[in-house]
Amino acid sequence: MEDEIDAEIIEPFKLSFSDLTLLSSYSSTIRYSLSEEENERLDSISRAVMETLGPSGPGLLLVSPVPKAAADLRRSLLPLARKLALLSDEDRRRVLKEYSLCTDVPLKNPDRGVSSFALQLKYVKDTIAFGESNDTAKDTFEAHLGSGSLHDPSDEEFKSLENNFRELGNCMMEVGLLLARLCDMAIGGQELEQSILESRAAKGRLIHYHSTLDNCILKEARKAKGSSKRLTNNLSAHLHGRGVSGISNLNEEAPVKNLNLVTGGNNAKSCKTSLSNLWEQWHYDYGIFTVLTVPMFISSILTEAKQGLRMSFEQECSPPDGHSYLQILHPTRKSICLVKCPPESFVVQVGESADVLSKGKLCSTLHSVCRPAKQGFVSRETFVVFLQPAWDKTFIIPETICESSIECDRYIEMEDEEIQSTAESVSPSSEVRQSHDLTQVIHKIIPPLSSRLKNGMTFAEFSRETTKQYYGASGMQSKR
Repeated sequence: MEDEIDAEIIEPFKLSFSDLTLLSSYSSTIRYSLSEEENERLDSISRAVMETLGPSGPGLLLVSPVPKAAADLRRSLLPLARKLALLSDEDRRRVLKEYSLCTDVPLKNPDRGVSSFALQLKYVKDTIAFGESNDTAKDTFEAHLGSGSLHDPSDEEFKSLENNFRELGNCMMEVGLLLARLCDMAIGGQELEQSILESRAAKGRLIHYHSTLDNCILKEARKAKGSSKRLTNNLSAHLHGRGVSGISNLNEEAPVKNLNLVTGGNNAKSCKTSLSNLWEQWHYDYGIFTVLTVPMFISSILTEAKQGLRMSFEQECSPPDGHSYLQILHPTRKSICLVKCPPESFVVQVGESADVLSKGKLCSTLHSVCRPAKQGFVSRETFVVFLQPAWDKTFIIPETICESSIECDRYIEMEDEEIQSTAESVSPSSEVRQSHDLTQVIHKIIPPLSSRLKNGMTFAEFSRETTKQYYGASGMQSKR
């Protein structure tokens, strides 16, 4: 089977923040005060949200646009992910301790593809009362942004790190709560919102996805052991050894040429993707909602001066190929789709806990993050907030989830001959068979929900079992 296939580029359903706040407080009183046309529009949006997040949809949507203050926080915070990742181990430990952050990846590994910096976020208030006006909900959101909280990251580098982390995290938690309420109103009851509120906290992660250059810098910095001259010589040799060309031999400082930097996206309807060239492996999130900023891509420019090769500057660049490099396995199309989204957006994904709590009305998103091809100087930065139930929340598995899990297990356990036969019956084209085979491989490396979730389990037990089966010593992705 070929590893590389065409993937469709999709732009998910957009839910405006103003409509989200209105729908989350959509009482009979508000309905009565609106025109018939406006009520029909809001009903249509509510149905579209449930279809998008339900079993036949992609399992994610965009809240777009976000208020300008949130967009400013994103622009201020995301570049700090790369700066943190490329600090020396000693300096990074000091900065993380000073600003109350921790990490959940082995940062001493210079070949790591991801650096992740985490902080526990507390809810600012218990809830926004049902029936609250749209203006009040918007004011609450804006209050999280803190009008005077922004600092220039170039001024004392990390001075704004913790404050901006909390400010943006609180905004994203509020978006998740409003969406949970909207879904509860469509499903009936308050299970999703109350489960989030009972946890009283969420995890925020600032994530840097390494470029090839980043890994070269980390690896050669360790070998150089503090020697600037040795580092530049080692880095130059390493880059040439990796096939990264274009470093000029000038006696005065000059920009490195031919770096194949991205200058803009394109309008292509499909793009190549593969199973092996991934920043993050295929998985389901196991919480309720995952709220993400749209990623920022940073290109690094090298210059060569008398004292040797050095980093000259970093600049934000347009997304390679015009999409976010977040990819999903669409549940009904049975194909891989790459997600495109404007920068002034939040992406909201459904997690497996929402599957259970909604009794199958919502459907979790199977996703991964792929790398740009031939873009060794481009890194990816994002910020993520995971909304989850309280650790002692007990799961009662609804019958609809059991039936869905059994069907998924049967699909995964198909013999190779049956897979090939099924693919050929769908279409004689090699492209369709290739896509079908790749989706089979993806399903086979994902531990089935039925093997991780048992009736009566707490969320803490479910999360431990999920982590073990994905990444434990004998986990399905431990060697990937």
